[in-house]
Amino acid sequence: MADVPSSRPEHSPLGKAVTYRATYAPELLFPISRDDKRREIGVDPQHLPFFGADLWNGYELSWLNPRGKPVVALATFVVPAESPRLIESKSFKLYLNSFNQTPFADAAAVRAVLERDLSAAAGAPVAVTVAPLNERPARQAGYPAGILLDDLDVACDAYQPAPELLSADAGAAPVEETLVSHLLKSNCLVTGQPDWGTVVVRYRGAPIDRAGLLRYIVSFRNHNEFHEQCVERIYVDLMARCRPDYLSVHARYTRRGGLDINPWRASAPGEMPANLGEVRQ
Repeated sequence: MADVPSSRPEHSPLGKAVTYRATYAPELLFPISRDDKRREIGVDPQHLPFFGADLWNGYELSWLNPRGKPVVALATFVVPAESPRLIESKSFKLYLNSFNQTPFADAAAVRAVLERDLSAAAGAPVAVTVAPLNERPARQAGYPAGILLDDLDVACDAYQPAPELLSADAGAAPVEETLVSHLLKSNCLVTGQPDWGTVVVRYRGAPIDRAGLLRYIVSFRNHNEFHEQCVERIYVDLMARCRPDYLSVHARYTRRGGLDINPWRASAPGEMPANLGEVRQ
């Protein structure tokens, strides 16, 4: 697949009637430039203030073996945060469905094609794993370790991102802790359909006001942005308002169309959070 020019979200297949293709069609992938949304939150696309990646889990991958018999598999896709483009999720689903009636020699051949096409669309190397179900791949689910904010008795009245709700006690002794909420909800940038997620904030520095952080997370409830963009906005707002020495923001979004998207951004390079499925995934 040749390098793909970035496109605007409103030109994507989201919210439009489509004809499903059952034979290999890499042209279905719809990349979207990350630049505009990054500039909107004060991020220079050429000098990113974070490291990270977007982990996708795919549950609806199938192809034909050389004798025409279907193979079904799970897949993971890791798109680096420094890639200039994200891939619109409906186009990703349509692309994966185009494998359904396409013969491949084996899972390794499928993985090679996926890595080639997705890397071209994203503009950076995308790592892919493909695990046929006859190999009995394990799927781990659980709750993230950390302090759950959701039981705090707070009043909420902001339903668009309100970074002014964030604060940290600069006069207190530094802490290192993990704060978790299942109350993240945002809406698709194009269709307005709801996206549900769990967000995990790990940091080291002045204690972050927990009630303010929970109210801030709730403030995304009527906000329209893609998953990756929401996580970057949360990261930038926390860094600006609370100034931690280290920060990691990781969200796991409920699957849609056989895919879940799990963006992670951190202030220092390191190992990506474990692929531990959120209970709603």
